[in-house]
Amino acid sequence: MTAFITRCCKKLELWLLLLLLAAGAALAGSIAPQRATLSAGEEHYALAADFNISLGNRLEEAVTHGVALYFNLEFTLDRPRKYWIDEHIATRTLVYRLTYHGLTRQYRLTTGSLYQNFDSLGEALRVMSHVAALPVVERAAIKPGETYIAAVRLSLDRNQLPKPFQIDAFTDRDWQVEGKILRWPFVAPTAGPAAP
Repeated sequence: MTAFITRCCKKLELWLLLLLLAAGAALAGSIAPQRATLSAGEEHYALAADFNISLGNRLEEAVTHGVALYFNLEFTLDRPRKYWIDEHIATRTLVYRLTYHGLTRQYRLTTGSLYQNFDSLGEALRVMSHVAALPVVERAAIKPGETYIAAVRLSLDRNQLPKPFQIDAFTDRDWQVEGKILRWPFVAPTAGPAAP
């Protein structure tokens, strides 16, 4: 009888552990790219991308209590080569700063010297999750007809957190936001036929 109770308790402990791990994974945040494209402009190729952003409960609470969160949008473009390492063509990084101001009760999203205020965290994240017409590489750096590998990622910069939170950000799953990378092949368009 004791052996039966012991086995049941161990199974119950295992189920509780799995349930806690699943709950912890649900509370942790993630940033998943949904789509990304490059389009030709007059002088540059421009990036358009959409992300699905979930900060998780702990980070939402932290930003609401005045902790500034920094996010890095990273874009790279490489040209694959058969018998050598890939040729690096371009890198572009954009830094977002997300803060909450208790006096005005507004969230502020800052990029460089530009900023925008929002009444809710959801609105600020929605704007950050959509990138439109960001110049990333000059047209002269791209050879028409060549195939390139483009990659984009939006991620939380844990190194920019205040020092007391940095340890938690590396050890506590609730402070981690997984930023996934989206890679796709990009074939540079060839110039159209010249007009007579």
